[in-house]
Amino acid sequence: MATEYRIEDLAHASGATVRTIRGYQDRGLLPAPERRGRANVYGPDHLFRLRQIAGLLGRGYTLVSIKELLDAWDTGRGLGGVLGLVAEVHGPWTDERAGRITRAQLIAAFGGEADDRAIGEAVELGVLERLPGSDEEFGVPSLQELEVAAELYAVGVPLTAIAAQLREVRGQVGQMASRFLEFTTEHVFARYLGHRPTTDAEADDAASMVRRLKPLAQQTVDAELARAMRMFATRHLEAHLASGAPAEAVRAAENEVAVQVPASTIHAVERLVGSSGVGAFIAAAAEREVNKRMLDSLASSCRE
Repeated sequence: MATEYRIEDLAHASGATVRTIRGYQDRGLLPAPERRGRANVYGPDHLFRLRQIAGLLGRGYTLVSIKELLDAWDTGRGLGGVLGLVAEVHGPWTDERAGRITRAQLIAAFGGEADDRAIGEAVELGVLERLPGSDEEFGVPSLQELEVAAELYAVGVPLTAIAAQLREVRGQVGQMASRFLEFTTEHVFARYLGHRPTTDAEADDAASMVRRLKPLAQQTVDAELARAMRMFATRHLEAHLASGAPAEAVRAAENEVAVQVPASTIHAVERLVGSSGVGAFIAAAAEREVNKRMLDSLASSCRE
């Protein structure tokens, strides 16, 4: 059975306001809802159309030009490829499906005690989504992300540290995504720079490129993350866990340099990872900064 929405639910699902939805209806941008008794009922097609409009507005189209494009699409007069391109870009970038979780299940997965502040932070981060008309169930955009948080909590990582780590990871992944898009824009989408696709053929070609590129970014990050984790895990085991300190660990110890770190920084790191992880955290942060500067230097030299 297809999902049905009241106008308030449609507004929540699409990110538009009720007033905006009614305005789109008045302009003919959005089909009229189905009338059932005294209620107006909207469906998935209305949600998809609202997302199409939002995507076209984000690409610089005016409401007048959007109306022309949508009319052309609805009557089969071409330019459908442009809308297909917008749908491809705004569509899922992963095969993972969203899910739902009840408040009781959430509490059971995270220690058995309700923590409204932690739930609020998870909503703020987008790990959970509030559902219209329900305080006992949440939407979960990424079940994998929630499962990772539950596993980290189960092995002793505090919720505040998990949230802080997620914020940091998001910032780093955002930089990687931005660089990947800059790279593909320069080498793949250069032909479209300075003008929008104006024919079905151009838009279909661009949409095909987006479909091919979608998995490449994640595959690259997965491979590089696995490589880095293996490298750093090996170093960590050799330095801290292996018996009889291997030669590499001895050489590393011989090359260590004492560095003074402000007490406030030490305390801040302790709150995030605990006292036992301060050294590893600071070392990893320093190495990350060095690597970032090396990448920036390489990128700069390539542009020159």
